[in-house]
Amino acid sequence: MRADLRPGAALLRSGAFVRLWTAVTASGLATWALPFVLGLAVLERSMTAVELGVVLAVRTAGFLVAVPVAGVLADRHPRRRVVLWSGLAAGLGTPLIAVGLGRSLVLMAVAAAVVGAGQGACRPAFQALTAEVVAEDGRRRANAAMTLAVRVTTLVAPGLTALLALAVDTPALVVATGVLWLVAAFVPPAGDRVVVPVARRRFAAEFGDGVREARRHPWFVAGLGALTAVIATGYSATGVVLPLVSRDRYGTGAVLAAAMTAYTVGALVGAVIAARRRPRAEGWTALAGLACYGFVPLSLLLPVHAAVVIAAYVVAGLGIELFNVPWFTAAQREVEPSKLARVSSLDFLLSYGLAPVGLALIAPAIDGFGAGVVLVVCAVVCFAAPAAAALVPSSRDFR
Repeated sequence: MRADLRPGAALLRSGAFVRLWTAVTASGLATWALPFVLGLAVLERSMTAVELGVVLAVRTAGFLVAVPVAGVLADRHPRRRVVLWSGLAAGLGTPLIAVGLGRSLVLMAVAAAVVGAGQGACRPAFQALTAEVVAEDGRRRANAAMTLAVRVTTLVAPGLTALLALAVDTPALVVATGVLWLVAAFVPPAGDRVVVPVARRRFAAEFGDGVREARRHPWFVAGLGALTAVIATGYSATGVVLPLVSRDRYGTGAVLAAAMTAYTVGALVGAVIAARRRPRAEGWTALAGLACYGFVPLSLLLPVHAAVVIAAYVVAGLGIELFNVPWFTAAQREVEPSKLARVSSLDFLLSYGLAPVGLALIAPAIDGFGAGVVLVVCAVVCFAAPAAAALVPSSRDFR
């Protein structure tokens, strides 16, 4: 089933890739849209801010539980089947959130856990399925095309959703995100991997095989450590400190909105560059891009013009995609195919799973030590962690 794809427009002429791209885009849009739509429900007083926090926290918990399980299942079974199961779980669980709006927090929480589990389960399966559907010489552009779609969606979707909210009520918008999950479930193509039945072992043993496979690639362990550190610190600074700086230093929420938009624009540019250019020291270039997030806490720390803050977010967005595209491509190339889903699940579990921990800790840290100290620490970590990862010899080319 693998498409014999050459770089460039050949990707768009491949029906298999277009189906995969559509499914990944639909899942990304559904993942982004639910918190935004539920935020509209808070504005309409259909639910409280506390209820929103509970629903989103439970969704994250479902994600974290499902990611390692899905990694094992996606290496046991056809990846297409795991995508189907996860998409169906999220698609059928989403309408129950709409039913619970204004009626039952328990129902919303249970449904959100199911949706989060579906969201978490599809991530490693999609990563592994991409390696099956797209030939190696086309994967860099394929990964860039997928991240471009997600970034464009996050750029234009808030305005479109707000316009839809004028004509459609919030429960209907929630259900619409469930429809997106059904698209993600049914649209993807089948992969080319033939699953050979083997004697099943305990889940922990099979997941342990994935951990050992990850450790076999020092560049992966070092890069994942750097990515986790940057997300847990720089990302947290964005989530907690940026709104405060926008309000207290500049006296307007416009800086918050402009900075977040600038980050997405930078990511779009970064994805285009990553698709078109392959530097000689690909791994070092990717890690340098990851380190660019350090400019964000620096801009929030120093009394600079608002334009400098916005520029820092452009650079951070550009850098994160200069890292993401070669990172995903290298994993699909270097990791043993039969263990790729488990290694990818480890990636998502640590990098994205620890982000809520950083968000939870940074506010108390600011209260205890002050925003200045916390931002300095975040900046140092964002610069130092990728630099340390670059010292691992195989990090130069992610090989």
